Order: sequence, then structure tokens, then C-alpha cells
Amino acid sequence: MNSTASPTVFVVDDDISVRESLELLIGSAGWRAVVCASGAEFLSRPRVPTASCLILDVALPDLDGFDLQKLVADRCDLPIIFLTAHHDVPMTVRAMKAGAVEFLTKPFDEQVLLHAVRQAIDKSRAAVAREAEIRALRECYASLSQREKQVMALVVSGLLNKQVGAELGISEVTVKAHRGMAMRKMKAQSLPDLVYMTARLGLAPADQA
Repeated sequence: MNSTASPTVFVVDDDISVRESLELLIGSAGWRAVVCASGAEFLSRPRVPTASCLILDVALPDLDGFDLQKLVADRCDLPIIFLTAHHDVPMTVRAMKAGAVEFLTKPFDEQVLLHAVRQAIDKSRAAVAREAEIRALRECYASLSQREKQVMALVVSGLLNKQVGAELGISEVTVKAHRGMAMRKMKAQSLPDLVYMTARLGLAPADQA
């Protein structure tokens, strides 16, 4: 995903006047607006390769806003700003606990909404960058041979080359060769780098071997 391209702001609201006003407001701020009249229409749209957020009405004709929030809960790159016609504290708490960035009551203050969108886009950019980092690390790790993975697992667990060799039944020279190749393929500058990468991949030593 591209974290530098123009962000996309999705709007899901069954009120056409709200969709039109938000489309104009979002466009005036320099973002791309994609408006939908229902949750189903939003779900039918492909994910965008850029930072994004979702302005979501609580009351919708098909899925309500909370149902839709659950369906996209795995999309950490898509922060949600809720809109509602009726202020309800328990509803607000529910939305925020589920990860919403903001919960605004209609009619909303345009500057408050724009501020919330900026915060959501910043959050999305960070998530997109994390996803790109993990994806690159996974590709590097997939390029390792089985033996390189075994050596890497033992090295990051704190064993010396000699101990790794004894564990795997290979010479210390061979361990050094596999360790060096693993470092190059992982693009690690140092052992701490390799340890960090292993943690980012969520690999325990037993998983790598």
C-alpha cells in the first residue's frame, strides 16, 4: 500500500444531503472522497492502496454502523469516525472501545470533523507503513533456506556460532556461512537488527527452525 498518495475518505450515510456536503468538504481539504449510501455498497468497493479512513453513520438502512465496524475490525489501516443524529453516551463509549477515532453528533462542526479526519489519516499512514514493513520482512524471510532459518533461530536465541554448530551437527565455519547469508537476505546490519526482525515477524525460535 502507498502511504504517500492522496488519502481516501470513505463516507457511508443514507442521507444524500450529508453525502454531498461531506464530499464537497473532503474535496476542499485535498482528499479523495468516496461516498456510499449503505454498508453493503461500501463493502462491495475494493480496498484502496493508500491511507484512508471511514466516516460512518450509526443508523443505516441495512447494516448499522456498529455491525459494519465489526466487519472491518481487521482493517487497522481504516480508522472510523462515527456520525449520529442522537447523542448517546453508552453508544459513544461502545464505538470508542471498538477503536473509533471520533464520535460526532449531527449537525457537526466542519473544523472538528476535518481535525478528526486528519488524525484518522495519520493513524492510517502509520498502519500502512507497519504493514509494508512486515510484508517486506516476510518476503525476505521466505527467501531463506531451511538451514538458514535454523541457524537464524539459534543465533537470535543467544547461542554462539560454536554452540549453533553443536546443536545442528555442522561445523562452525558452515554456521558462519549460513549466518552471513541469512543476515544478507534479511538485510540486517547487525545481530540486534536480526533480533528485532524476528520479533516483528512474531517468530519464536521453535517457529523458525
